[in-house]
Amino acid sequence: MKLLIQSVNFDATEKLEAYINKKIKKRERIFDDIMTMNMYLKVVKPETVSNKQAEIKATAPGVEFFASKTCDTFEEAIDLGLTAIEKQVLKYKKKSAKK
Repeated sequence: MKLLIQSVNFDATEKLEAYINKKIKKRERIFDDIMTMNMYLKVVKPETVSNKQAEIKATAPGVEFFASKTCDTFEEAIDLGLTAIEKQVLKYKKKSAKK
C-alpha cells in the first residue's frame, strides 16, 4: 500500500508520522485490498479546542473510502478516521462476499 501524508499549513513531526504508520500496520490484514491511502492533516480555523482535522481517502480496485474527523488531537482524529475507514472496508468486503 502506498501511503501519502500531507500536512496543510504546518509540518507533521516524525513522531506523528510514526504514529500513523503504526496504526496502519495494525490494520494491514483489513486493508489488504487498499492500494493507496491519502491522509490530509490540517488545523481548522478559528482556534478552538477541537480544531485538528484528519481526512483519509483510501483507494482499492473499483472503490474509494473516505472519512473526515475533527478532534482535540491529531492522534484522536486519526484513530477515529481509520476506524471509520475500517468499518467501510469491512462492510464492503461483506457485501462483496455475498455476490
